[in-house]
Amino acid sequence: MTDTWLLIENGTVIDGDANPPIDNCAVLVHNARIVKMGAVDRETDIPRGAQLSVIDARGKTVMPGLIDIHCHMTYGLARTEEEISIYTPPELRTLIAAANVEKVLAAGVTSISQPGGSYFIGVGLREGIKQGLVHGPRMTSAGRYLTTSNGLTDWFPDATGNPESSIGKLTNTTAEMVDEIRRQAKAGVDLIKLADSPYGDFQAFTNDELKLCADLAHQLGKKITIHARGSAEVAAAVDAGFDHIMHGNHMNDETIAKLAASQIPLAPTQLFMHHIVEFAEISRNRQSIVDATARMNEATMVSLHRAYAAGVKFAMGTDSGFATVPYGQFHARELEMLMLYTGMSALEAIQAGTKHGAPAVNLPDDVGVLAEGKLADIIVVDGDPLKNIRVLYTPGKITHVILNGAVQTFPEDIRTRFIRNNYLPHEYGWELLTYERVFEGGELPKTQLDWPREMRLDLVNDVRKYETVGASVNGAAAE
Repeated sequence: MTDTWLLIENGTVIDGDANPPIDNCAVLVHNARIVKMGAVDRETDIPRGAQLSVIDARGKTVMPGLIDIHCHMTYGLARTEEEISIYTPPELRTLIAAANVEKVLAAGVTSISQPGGSYFIGVGLREGIKQGLVHGPRMTSAGRYLTTSNGLTDWFPDATGNPESSIGKLTNTTAEMVDEIRRQAKAGVDLIKLADSPYGDFQAFTNDELKLCADLAHQLGKKITIHARGSAEVAAAVDAGFDHIMHGNHMNDETIAKLAASQIPLAPTQLFMHHIVEFAEISRNRQSIVDATARMNEATMVSLHRAYAAGVKFAMGTDSGFATVPYGQFHARELEMLMLYTGMSALEAIQAGTKHGAPAVNLPDDVGVLAEGKLADIIVVDGDPLKNIRVLYTPGKITHVILNGAVQTFPEDIRTRFIRNNYLPHEYGWELLTYERVFEGGELPKTQLDWPREMRLDLVNDVRKYETVGASVNGAAAE
């Protein structure tokens, strides 16, 4: 291994741990790890004659690489569930995933977790990245989602059965759940993914089943997560000891208090749901889907404001892999969604998108924070994300991506190379929702903060309502 040194100097450092930013702070990297931060003396801190690279980050922000703990690399920018689960052969799915994962890294996401996908392609992709066969971020992966006849990913009628190509694995008995978890552990997954009810209006797994799955996963040295949109399944997952939880769209006060006390991270993955409504005209989803999603988003706004006020820990997940949330385009926009849907600050959102995701990639003490001794997964940003979080997903604003101490290089057309299947456009949006398509002309994204004054007043009233209900939860917790 070549002995290398990297010095990033003159930048403003955001450390990922929600501490105030540090101006004019140098970061010195030796091989894969950060060895010094603050003032660096090239004469005394770096050996004479060492191979040294220097990045001048003057006027820029230096921060940890983002961690996306809900990134589906095997979906291939799908427009339909059939496209994901039936019509794309595994050989092609693998090649599509390998081509797309580089786009994620180029967007400043240096670690991802795939909570479920086709076959064991995620495991192969993870190993390909480790071996240098594929250019991508650090990665952990689950296998197929475990589900029941009433859960998400049991897409097909009983008459056709549950095909092996489906992203879901039907497990209606505890024996079937145990068999599948053992099989997936043997295949080398990092985590087990369960899929409860699609919309959170009922609980598909029993409390005992969730506890059995969590205990077995942990016994085998694996983490476990769950698609849980409803209050009952979130509470049951907390009681069962799940490692992190996805969504939490509907949560009552008791569930919120339980989740906050546990400090189990919640990844709302609200980006996908928000885009379905915000960009409905472009993506051309059916109106019934848009209307139902809008109602879900309103409920989520209330639920997550209360959760934030109660002290729930949040992590960043994007559900990237659908045509509505393409790889490499909008990952950091989930931080904007966290700010909008919870009321947290930009500094807290960055902590959610860095430090709080580290356990999901099995490196809780090594990534997600800039500090001496940590792995050097770093991005340099042209701008201040604390003043404008949108610079983290505006094209050209991430000037350097550093993974494992090495500055990454990418093809010039990385943002416009779209590797996808071409079957059956239907449920997940007919059109590919790229940044350029949405914000034509390179304009900054329009958000609620850019609305006309009368619309902003409605937003202010809404936020005050959410803050009021959040304060009541916080007050009750204090009592």
